[in-house]
Amino acid sequence: MLDQIRIILVGTTHTGNIGSVARAMKTMGLSQLYLVAPKELPDGQAYALSAGASDILANAKVFDTLQQAITDCPLVIGSSARSRTLSWPMLEPRECGVQAVKEAVTHPVALVFGRESSGLTNEELQLCNYHVCIPANPEYSSLNLAMAVQIVTYEVRMAYLQTQTAAAASDDVAYPTNEQLASFYQHLEDTLNETGFIIKQHPGVVMTKLKRLFTRARPEEAEYNILRGILTSVQRYGANAKGDKE
Repeated sequence: MLDQIRIILVGTTHTGNIGSVARAMKTMGLSQLYLVAPKELPDGQAYALSAGASDILANAKVFDTLQQAITDCPLVIGSSARSRTLSWPMLEPRECGVQAVKEAVTHPVALVFGRESSGLTNEELQLCNYHVCIPANPEYSSLNLAMAVQIVTYEVRMAYLQTQTAAAASDDVAYPTNEQLASFYQHLEDTLNETGFIIKQHPGVVMTKLKRLFTRARPEEAEYNILRGILTSVQRYGANAKGDKE
């Protein structure tokens, strides 16, 4: 999934920034780096500042225009400060991460960052489906290129890990079927009748409330089996106690 998410740098001036971005990407598990009209291609300084992410630099793709770099991307998100002159759908970094991971399941996603001094042009921003704005301190919002990439890619990774955790949880946990639950509720009602907790002539809403309780708790299949075992134990104890009295 993360291989479907590309980081695109437009008009980068300093090669060291490209290397620092590669490092930021690799720490978050991203590997697809696209360079659009860089002033210089990655050099020794870029490789030095990549701190071991040289594979990302070596495999970086270079394009003349942003349009060429995003031609196969149904989702493009551009980094931008909030603008009063160019109203565009905005995302917070966390929303950006969630949206990118969600769509990367089926198609490439582009996260675009502009020039160090001036960012993306209005024409480039209009090629994006959304803009992402990092809510930095308004009194000092100076983020360098690698910092901005690190923040956004961190949110991408957090969203990705959340999907992996959810998938693992859904794979590992089995829940009782409706048929099993119906059998459990009948078993529970029979047991409560036998113990006298429910008076058959005046059952009230006890079972309705208990069903609502277990629906809210949603016991797993293993927990369901424990509950059935407890009910069977109670019934057995009651039968033995009745036999002793007789």
